[in-house]
Amino acid sequence: MKRVLFILISGLVTGLCNGLFGAGGGMVAVPAMIHILDMDEHEAHATALAVIFPLSIISTIIYFKSRLVAWDITWKVALGSTIGGFIGAKLLKKIPANILRKIFAIFMIAAAVRMII
Repeated sequence: MKRVLFILISGLVTGLCNGLFGAGGGMVAVPAMIHILDMDEHEAHATALAVIFPLSIISTIIYFKSRLVAWDITWKVALGSTIGGFIGAKLLKKIPANILRKIFAIFMIAAAVRMII
């Protein structure tokens, strides 16, 4: 029962971050899955993506209805991110967990520094 509660709370916080910031759900979901739910590093990253997919669809619908989506930019970024997502998903299995953790940490730190500055 305690595990289910942790999963639900992790999902709630992930959804709030995704909905409020338009991204960032993975920054919450991955560490929660690794440290609270004791998931494997690779499995946590892959699961976070699967979790964020429906969140992104729901957020996009709400943002679309609010006329906040810049579609001329969206299509171009979506093309690049689709290609990048494919390459990243293929690379995930090949990167050792300790290296994956460090890469993820660097991205989190860089994002935090950028937001502060």
